[in-house]
Amino acid sequence: MDLGLKGKKAIICASSRGLGKGCAEALAEAGCSIVLNGRNEAVLAETRSALEQKYGVAVLSVAADVSTPEGQKALLTACPDPDILVNNNGGPPRRDYSELDRQALLDGTVQNFVTPVELIQAVVPGMKERGFGRVVNITSLSVKMPIEGLDLSSGARAGLTAFLAGVCRQLAPHGITVNNLLPGKMDTDRLKGGFERSAEQSGKSIDQIRAEQAGEIPARRFGNAAEFGQACAFLCSQHAGYITGQNILMDGGLYPAAF
Repeated sequence: MDLGLKGKKAIICASSRGLGKGCAEALAEAGCSIVLNGRNEAVLAETRSALEQKYGVAVLSVAADVSTPEGQKALLTACPDPDILVNNNGGPPRRDYSELDRQALLDGTVQNFVTPVELIQAVVPGMKERGFGRVVNITSLSVKMPIEGLDLSSGARAGLTAFLAGVCRQLAPHGITVNNLLPGKMDTDRLKGGFERSAEQSGKSIDQIRAEQAGEIPARRFGNAAEFGQACAFLCSQHAGYITGQNILMDGGLYPAAF
């Protein structure tokens, strides 16, 4: 399927690895010019080279913390007029709510609420002028289903979801859509880190923990970055202009509800 994205410009935050990289891959395959972002320059350079060689599109990389004003400025200097913005950022570490002090609460809110709003504010004026824009926010299954120890991440992402529910309807007349992708258990480094913690706490092997957790998912497997990226690319495509303000679960059926 031709997604109608050839020549479009895309900023993908936190895209040197994991789900962000999957989105960058899919958008590069669709013909977009890509701006990658991450903190590790070596990993960024490797991802940039791979995308350029495989897809033959223009790829820039910006090594910066997107949560900071300086990081955002660097991204927008590299691409001041993006057609696509994929908001992605690491969440605060797993921690019981009782252990969170004020600074931790503020930092988590900046990471997963303030930063994507600031970037949307920055890119929307140009999208309005061009009559086309796509914003995809990578949030989490935890927006709908609480996950122990991720209360701060869940709260900040849920706040972003509620904030943008009204904003997206203001933007719809201008050809701009805003949607959220909610990953469940995806086969990423973050998930593997969770396996290691569970193995240490339970005395079980990592393979056993992995099999048990996969068995809890109706699809009987974890998701992967490639399929996640393709879903993102579709939401950015010419075919998804009538989809906005939606929370799209990618969890293999783990969230047990009809609505």
